[in-house]
Amino acid sequence: MPFFLLARLARVLRLRLRGWRLPLAVTVFVFLSSWLAMALVEPAGSGIADPGSYWWYFIVTAATVGYGDFFPASTGGRAVGAYVIVGGIVTLTLLFTQLTTALQTTRGRRTRGVVALDVEGHVVVLGYTAGRTERIIAELIAEPGTRVVLCAWPEIAEDPLPELADVDFVRGDVTHADVMTRACVDRARTVVIDGRDDNETLAIAVAVDHANPRVHMVAAVRDLGRRDTLRYVNTGVQVVQWHMPFLLSEEAADPGLTQVYNDLMTAGGHGNTYSTRMPAGSRLGTVGDVQTHLGSRFGATLLAVRGPDGGLEVSPPWERTVPAGTNLYYVARERLGAERLFADA
Repeated sequence: MPFFLLARLARVLRLRLRGWRLPLAVTVFVFLSSWLAMALVEPAGSGIADPGSYWWYFIVTAATVGYGDFFPASTGGRAVGAYVIVGGIVTLTLLFTQLTTALQTTRGRRTRGVVALDVEGHVVVLGYTAGRTERIIAELIAEPGTRVVLCAWPEIAEDPLPELADVDFVRGDVTHADVMTRACVDRARTVVIDGRDDNETLAIAVAVDHANPRVHMVAAVRDLGRRDTLRYVNTGVQVVQWHMPFLLSEEAADPGLTQVYNDLMTAGGHGNTYSTRMPAGSRLGTVGDVQTHLGSRFGATLLAVRGPDGGLEVSPPWERTVPAGTNLYYVARERLGAERLFADA
């Protein structure tokens, strides 16, 4: 009879109760009904139904542990004990079912990008282009300790990078304040804007500036003429050309690097890249000698060398030898020429 009542109760409660209330209700019902039954069928001297003992007996029996310090002495008491065991199994089943459902629901919500995150000091990537965004994020998380939040439009139904533990996903209108809030843009270190076109990039930049005007903002554009327009939105925004995605990740990791690249690649900039060949008979035998000579005499910096065998080495060690015929690549305000460079060296 108790087993029938328990099954009937579980069926009724499943229809009436939702979530964690169902296993709690079953536990309370089994505890109270079994305590009453145990008090009625057990001999007065057994002590198992005493208020100070029964709660312990109920826990170890319902959990099917059974330490044996308390046990029923009568046949009726054993039947009640069996009822407690079944009730415990039912309760544990309901608990594990609810826990599994909760975990699946949470994971599903995170996969769909509808969960509000709680992160700070991270990099937010706004916009998704298959293949391109994966490369950008791979370069970002290559830096140890970097956490990325990818924000994509509603057309991206699920997290495109679920296998990356350091990447969270937020889905929605990336120009909307709700996405900015869920992605914690107000606590981000850097925001990378990679819109589908320049107008969209501008709209996203407005939303980012509203959410966090002090954030380090990097934007990719098709037309570099949009740089001034973007700087009306935020004077500190760094703008890179869309076809150079590696600059997005490099600027995100090292603020200001885009300006260095732009200066190096612009004719007439403060620093330009040149090359020359190591002449025969020079006293400068190592990279360290050349680097010191260039820096102290001309304010120039040696970037790389290419030996007679054709192998290029960027940022070579100072002890590396530089025999005659080695190509030297350096940064300087103007082309120096081998005769001027090595006139007294």
